[in-house]
Amino acid sequence: MSRELVIGLDIGTTSVKAVIFDQKGKVIAEAEEMITTNYPKSDWAEQDPNEVESASRQALKSVVELSNAKEDDLLTLGISAAMHSLICVDEKMEAMSQMLIWSDKRSNHIAERLVKTDEGVEIYAKTGTPIHPMTPLLKLIWMKENNFEAYENATYFMSMKEYLLQKWFGKRVIDYSMATATGMFNVKNLDWEETALELAGVEREQLSTIVPPTEILTGIDSSIAKEIGLSPNMPFVIGSADGQLANLGSGAIKPGEVNISVGTSGAIRQFVNGAPVNDKMETFTYVFTEDMSIIGGPTNNGGVALQWFKDLLEYKGTHDELLAGAEKVEVGSGGIVFLPYVNGERAPLWDGRAKGNFFGLSINHKKEHLARAVLEGIALNIYQIGKSLEKIAGAPEKISVNGGLTKSKLWVQIMADIFGKEIYLSETHHNAAWGAAWTALVGIGKADSFEDIKSSLPKESKVEPNMENHELYASIYKKYSKLLANIEVLFNE
Repeated sequence: MSRELVIGLDIGTTSVKAVIFDQKGKVIAEAEEMITTNYPKSDWAEQDPNEVESASRQALKSVVELSNAKEDDLLTLGISAAMHSLICVDEKMEAMSQMLIWSDKRSNHIAERLVKTDEGVEIYAKTGTPIHPMTPLLKLIWMKENNFEAYENATYFMSMKEYLLQKWFGKRVIDYSMATATGMFNVKNLDWEETALELAGVEREQLSTIVPPTEILTGIDSSIAKEIGLSPNMPFVIGSADGQLANLGSGAIKPGEVNISVGTSGAIRQFVNGAPVNDKMETFTYVFTEDMSIIGGPTNNGGVALQWFKDLLEYKGTHDELLAGAEKVEVGSGGIVFLPYVNGERAPLWDGRAKGNFFGLSINHKKEHLARAVLEGIALNIYQIGKSLEKIAGAPEKISVNGGLTKSKLWVQIMADIFGKEIYLSETHHNAAWGAAWTALVGIGKADSFEDIKSSLPKESKVEPNMENHELYASIYKKYSKLLANIEVLFNE
């Protein structure tokens, strides 16, 4: 008797993860392959798409071997992928360029120029994707203006997920979420946006066919199926982007249910009906299905800000040891406010030139005060993005948090205190992979709906807010906002 298992393939920017689950979300086996990022010039961030494709095959091969799964044990596979990647591809479907990833900022100056124009405002209103160097739209404009050879000779333009599916299935398809993330997809009519295509110098035929996240792909290349250990007849489901699937995999599927993911970077997101767009360009709107979108904002400065601080101190101990002293520091870090924009910033500023700042230092402060200020600054920034979401969707009813920074109990408590709400923590860190796997189950009819994932979620723990601390943080947030408003002008000098 077959075991009826499902695979989630999560293609990130630091690694590819393959996870095999049972239909209740229990992890049967997991495997991970790391990915190399290259920085050939200032503000450039690239990866080899063939290395990522190979890593995906290896991760799947490893997880199938680790699970001892036979071909008929595996029902289906769903795919999660990082957004905003771009590859120039020739007529033989081979990469002509390295893959530009989301953190590539070579088009910074183009974003600064376009965001101030009526055309930029119109494109954001139609696409729901902020004018920012992360998007393929801005990357393509940069290629066009700089006579980038691969761009000029390319037959097609693809994200990493599209490139992999073309290699494996010989089909050029893109799901709604990944299409929205290009900055060239109209969230109202669910089609490519001509204004953006014209600006990028791209024809519709150079982009893939847009499909829903439950689109089934069959007929994988037999040699690849054999290498991995899969049946060549096993259905794959295209899935969605990692942010949407992280929400789904944590059960934050209904309006009012907010998910916060904080690893190196971070994001706060929630699903909404339709595709509402923030008129101040503070947040994104990415279509998930024909009827539902996810709104939110990503931050460049999650755990990377803490790592920067640790490196700055040349601290040789662990993160836990660095933060041990911070637990004894009072709320507000002795008057220090930290603006965590050490890596530029996306939401809600959308300014790659943003800079970090410690405000309020005195001779009495020690490293533990600064350490707590870093944690508070990261949390206050996420809270700030959350306030932008509230303008569209109202106050959150439930907040779940996942990602590497949740290993810090102090940071999670700070989050609960700042929001003044209970924080729910999942016992798994495979939310995006489980979301991809569940989407695959919906696609093949083994699950009735996305909402039904609520009956198949990992256990959660709950952190209660200290409401006295919440009142203190409300005052600190006013200072944070006022400080940002007064210092933001200096980012551009």
